[in-house]
Amino acid sequence: MGQTIIEKILSSHSGKSVQAGEIVVAQVDYIMGQDGTAPLAIQAFNEMGGKAVFDREKVAFVIDHSAPSPNEGVSALHKLMREFAKEKGFRLYDVGEGVCHQLIPESGRVGPGSLVIGADSHTCTYGALNAFSTGVGSTDLAGAIISGRMWFKVPETIKFVCHGVLPAGVYAKDLILYLIGAVTADGATYMAAEYTGEAIRALSQESRFTVANMAIEMGAKAGLMEADEKTFAWLRRFTDHKFAPVPADPDAAYARVLEYDVSALEPQVALPHQVDNVAPLGKVAGTPVQEAVIGTCTNGRLEDLRIAAGILRGRKVHPEVRLIVAPASRRVFLEAIEEGAIRDLVEAGAAVVTPGCGPCVGTHNGVPSDGENVISTANRNFKGRMGNSKAQIFLASPAAVAASALTGRITDPREYF
Repeated sequence: MGQTIIEKILSSHSGKSVQAGEIVVAQVDYIMGQDGTAPLAIQAFNEMGGKAVFDREKVAFVIDHSAPSPNEGVSALHKLMREFAKEKGFRLYDVGEGVCHQLIPESGRVGPGSLVIGADSHTCTYGALNAFSTGVGSTDLAGAIISGRMWFKVPETIKFVCHGVLPAGVYAKDLILYLIGAVTADGATYMAAEYTGEAIRALSQESRFTVANMAIEMGAKAGLMEADEKTFAWLRRFTDHKFAPVPADPDAAYARVLEYDVSALEPQVALPHQVDNVAPLGKVAGTPVQEAVIGTCTNGRLEDLRIAAGILRGRKVHPEVRLIVAPASRRVFLEAIEEGAIRDLVEAGAAVVTPGCGPCVGTHNGVPSDGENVISTANRNFKGRMGNSKAQIFLASPAAVAASALTGRITDPREYF
């Protein structure tokens, strides 16, 4: 029987051919923890009697969720991470370097066929590079830091075949919101999502990260794509390592194969307070917004900032809207400065914050007030997600967020094309 992408990667890392449903112990290629989870992993590491990391070149910590620190308690956790990384001799990405899910791909350590675990649910982002990457708990992370191995139940796979090409003004964020709305928030629980078809192949590599990033929002363990020349061209910017692509076999067995024609897809929005509460943007157009956010591990890349700047250039943000922009990494920030996108955003009235998670997690950098509506490029809109359970969060593409920031109401970005 043929194999899916995830079955092939788990086979190569466990030393035996496996199928969905089997339990395996696999060697991991890279391990990541962030400041919301790494302190607990350090505690578990010490309780397990850990002495050293299994490979100093294959472990990294990232301070991105509360960066810079908003209070002394968080500062103490950051200090713990810095001291642990220094003592054990592995890489720590400190305040201002960016979001973990941008930095790890930029490191050049992850590519086709890699097996990556991270103590963050959106580690599934790297599936856009034809890798199996997934989120784990802090205790599991600690065990893997010591041993270099992790156990998995091999997931079944849902294959999403997306036909057609997205229309102008419709983006990868609209596509993945539409798919999540179609299968629901638990429609792919502990499965792998394989994304394929003409619409996926037409996406840029940066847009593919957006789709893979939100696989967890449908319950999936991972979101994977096959590698092509776009994948390898992106990787060549960061590494000269020669990765081997891992395609699915033509006779691979899938739990389900779902096909969609997205050639007429409209801009989408996820309504409060569930990511799968998705509707065409037109159904809520005109809803007032008081805050707009462009950034996060979903849509803080150069392409996203460029799209928003194209709409905002020469215009001004509505006087009753706060527009907050968080570049995904320092590299992205510098590239956006060099090509003028940051200037366009700032002149329009945006507040640019430190590269990192920004307002998404609700610790600082833009906590909304009671009763306010926020339109954001983030990946979650749960009640209280941005730090206030009495605010409402709408999720949309960078283009829709930029257009809405201009008008002060949820706005179809195609009006600006």
